Amino acid sequence: MVTKLMRTRARLLAAALELFAAQGFDETTAAQIADRAGVTQMTFFRHFPTKAAVLIGDPYDPVIGEMIRSEPPGADPITRAARGVRKAWRELPPPAAEEVRLRVRIVARTPSLRADLAAGTAATETAVTEALTDLGTDPREAAVAAGAVVGALNAALLTWSQTGDDLGVAINAALDTLEQRHD
Repeated sequence: MVTKLMRTRARLLAAALELFAAQGFDETTAAQIADRAGVTQMTFFRHFPTKAAVLIGDPYDPVIGEMIRSEPPGADPITRAARGVRKAWRELPPPAAEEVRLRVRIVARTPSLRADLAAGTAATETAVTEALTDLGTDPREAAVAAGAVVGALNAALLTWSQTGDDLGVAINAALDTLEQRHD
């Protein structure tokens, strides 16, 4: 069931993406986004704590952690993390690919968003590290494995955003490369 709250959020997201694409992220204000969506600026900030949150938010972290924890014992941390990410990708409904591509493309082309991207990446790395340490992996080894897997995902996403490739194919190719290289 689509609620009024969900419709408002979708309008805000659509308005933000239109404005970011037309005039750039840095040149777009939260007030302009709210106006385009037909809501107040306060409503914008109820849905997104910052303008960057429109582009950076990642709902996958809890599911990735859960899927890593469900991996059978015996595999090394990079393999467990990569397999957990693959499972999470299969479990979650596929995102609207063109919307995600546009969001990632805007982030890739906007230097002022690098810190926000780094914060989102750090949160994902933390989720992966915690899942691996919950499984008994040494914290340092877990942090290295998390960094490798998240780095591969980021590289795949940034490259994918500039192409017409399928997102699932890009993610799996990055994880395949990572798993083959560390054996």
